[in-house]
Amino acid sequence: MLRNIIVIFIGLWLTAEIAGGAEQPSERPAPPPKVVAQLTIDGPVGPATSDYIGRALKDAEARNASLAIIRMDTPGGLDTAMRDIIRMILASPFPIVSYVAPSGARAASAGTYILYASHVAAMAPATNLGAATPVAIGAPGGNEGKPGPNDKDEPKTPRDSGDAMSKKIINDAVAYLRGLAQLRGRNADWAEKSVREGVSLTAEEALKMHVIDIVAPDVPALLAKLHGRQVDVLGRSVTLDLTGAAVETIDPDWRSRLLAVITNPNVAYILMMIGVYGLILEFYNPGSIVPGTVGVISLLLAMYAFQVLPVNYAGLALIIVGIGLMIAEAFAPSFGALGLGGIAAFIIGSVILIDTERMPGVGLSWAVIAAFALASLMFFGVAVGLILRSRHKAVVTGREELIGAVGTALEDFRELGRIHVRSEIWTARTGIAVHKGQRVRVKGMDGLILNVAPLEERKELEP
Repeated sequence: MLRNIIVIFIGLWLTAEIAGGAEQPSERPAPPPKVVAQLTIDGPVGPATSDYIGRALKDAEARNASLAIIRMDTPGGLDTAMRDIIRMILASPFPIVSYVAPSGARAASAGTYILYASHVAAMAPATNLGAATPVAIGAPGGNEGKPGPNDKDEPKTPRDSGDAMSKKIINDAVAYLRGLAQLRGRNADWAEKSVREGVSLTAEEALKMHVIDIVAPDVPALLAKLHGRQVDVLGRSVTLDLTGAAVETIDPDWRSRLLAVITNPNVAYILMMIGVYGLILEFYNPGSIVPGTVGVISLLLAMYAFQVLPVNYAGLALIIVGIGLMIAEAFAPSFGALGLGGIAAFIIGSVILIDTERMPGVGLSWAVIAAFALASLMFFGVAVGLILRSRHKAVVTGREELIGAVGTALEDFRELGRIHVRSEIWTARTGIAVHKGQRVRVKGMDGLILNVAPLEERKELEP
């Protein structure tokens, strides 16, 4: 009996051990999926772009991304915004790939610097990079950073221009891009040539000259070529394992999209002018509400944009003085002296509003400046014309309006009596006898008594 009990106990113990051993493998957690974050730079590089890239890289790090791809198509942009993005790339704890795509895209000017700074530089077929010479957008003869009919012309080098400031800017850009090329082991000589001569390369040529690392038609092909590649991240070698990696796109949020619009120097300038004129109209006609509301909102948005742009406050002061002089011309005509001075101050202030020496690559379009200068001149010219015309019109309100008016005597009187004029009954004084129903003309006013003179009945008495 005892032997049977022992055998049963041993059998139960063995069964429990086998069951526990069978359940143990299912308790092991599955490895987390690999994440590849995809960011997008589409258009000029500006403060909004750097803000978006910074937020997106932090989001990618929070998602434990093993790699970030910056999909890029840009004509260039601001130097400071570009350097902010490059600092983020250099400090990233995970590899970052700059990928010029889709076909037909480009990484010109600032895009070339970002491409050189990335851990891996890739391009799609039929794309190009280069033309990294610093150029002030919006300068005379400029094209706002957009392609134009003269894009094929080579930019002037410091030797051509002889400008000391241009030499300093270009030498600084050369040293910066060569440093990035040496850090990533890419063609530093071509980098210098791109800055000094403004040359460009196609994707295939860039791959042959060791300017980029990969040519891939799309993101899946890019990931396939990146798999197993070794890259240097903050001084340590990292082998990319992208097996089963999921690509997660991080798009700009509404804040970044709004910043991209209002931090355009031309848009900020237009917002400022709308704000100023809105407030002027509100002060001129209190209670309108709409001009004041639109003006305040536009002015606040413009001030926010100027906060991140290199504003020359002397230029801003000249614009305000110019508007003030044009307003003064409208209210105190000086035969054009105040108006012309205001237009001159307005144009000079607009030209120097953005400090292009402190931040090369940004400025106002001459077309926008000319449009607002002409609009201001027309606006205040019309205002002056209306004021001058109103001075020659007869007075239609107040006591002066009664002088010269024709009324009717309500009774016979020689000195004081009552008359009916302008639908009102007044006490009138005259030194000539007046009969009831006779027409009289107001010659003056003494307090509440009108001085009148009778009119001859046979003449046309209506004014």
